[in-house]
Amino acid sequence: MDYYNNMTFCIITHVSHGYQDGNYFAYSPYVREMNIWSKYVDKIVLVAPLNLKNNTSIDIDYSHKAIDFRNVPNFNFLTLKSTFSTLLKLPKITFEIYKAMQNSDHIHLRCPGNMGLLGCLVQMLFPSKPKTAKYAGNWDLQSKQPLSYRLQKWILSNTFFTRNMQVLVYGEWEHSSNNIKPFFTASYFEKDKIDVIPRDLNSKISFVFVGTLSNGKQPLYAIQLVEQLYKKGHDVCLHVYGEGIEKELLENYILDHNLENIVFLKGNQNQEVIKKAYLENHFVVLPSLSEGWPKVIAEGMFWGCLPIATKVSCVPNMLEHGNRGILLELTLQEDVAKIQLHITTNNLYKDKVNKAIAWSRHYTLDVFEEEIKQLIQS
Repeated sequence: MDYYNNMTFCIITHVSHGYQDGNYFAYSPYVREMNIWSKYVDKIVLVAPLNLKNNTSIDIDYSHKAIDFRNVPNFNFLTLKSTFSTLLKLPKITFEIYKAMQNSDHIHLRCPGNMGLLGCLVQMLFPSKPKTAKYAGNWDLQSKQPLSYRLQKWILSNTFFTRNMQVLVYGEWEHSSNNIKPFFTASYFEKDKIDVIPRDLNSKISFVFVGTLSNGKQPLYAIQLVEQLYKKGHDVCLHVYGEGIEKELLENYILDHNLENIVFLKGNQNQEVIKKAYLENHFVVLPSLSEGWPKVIAEGMFWGCLPIATKVSCVPNMLEHGNRGILLELTLQEDVAKIQLHITTNNLYKDKVNKAIAWSRHYTLDVFEEEIKQLIQS
């Protein structure tokens, strides 16, 4: 393992963690990324909530063993009661963040989030320490977002308050301050590449949705798209992977509209199952209202699954404004017509799939890791 000067690396994150069998674990996409960062540091000081009971199919362990975990409670300002509770917790949480930053050589913030906001404020007290921040949400300064998100973006991009920090954001944005660095998230290594060809459109056309079953991800809209295609006489089906508060709503909708034979709820699954789904389906659908870098889209493209996604954040750039995917308008009949064009025009579909494969395979974990090494060394 390549340590840099016995570096102590401080992570401030809102991501919920657990401890089981001598290992810390959390949501797998986040941990996979942090495992790459941690390969180049000697010790981690991790400030986060420790409230997960069991390691599930969507969680993995940290690979680093020298972790000094600073457990802090979850907090929010959603109700009067939670706001009052948060005000009581804030002094202790802020002090834990301060101590962690003080005892570390490099400070790393995970934003946006409540912990990220506190981290943005406390890091001002350490202007000379090297810092990085990963802003995993939509960096578009014109987008409508919660006040806490806008405040985090303002602090991070203000080079008077935020010094000696590189801020990693998804997409390229005009008029950004000089500490803002366009970045990406990767899921696969160069060695994972296998030859992939566009799927045949002459048989059943299959769609896949991967994500939280919540209003923000709009899985119901994905179901309605496929439902309308079915009503127009197309042989289609949809596989939905994920869990969330809208699961019962989706189950009821499927039953009420007699869609049991074309829409299948698969629950949470591990990375290998999801990879197989990308390889076997024609389209990956993500009608999300907000995104940072949608890994679902990038992963689907990597395996030849053509993306159908909304025009949020850097998605239009990822899809080259429709040249390597389908951009949704969130108007049902208009979007259905767009998809129909692609499932009835074989050359159009194959051309976009090939472009999607070629583009996505530039963003491997090998390139990602090299970029992170440079960030830690700088």
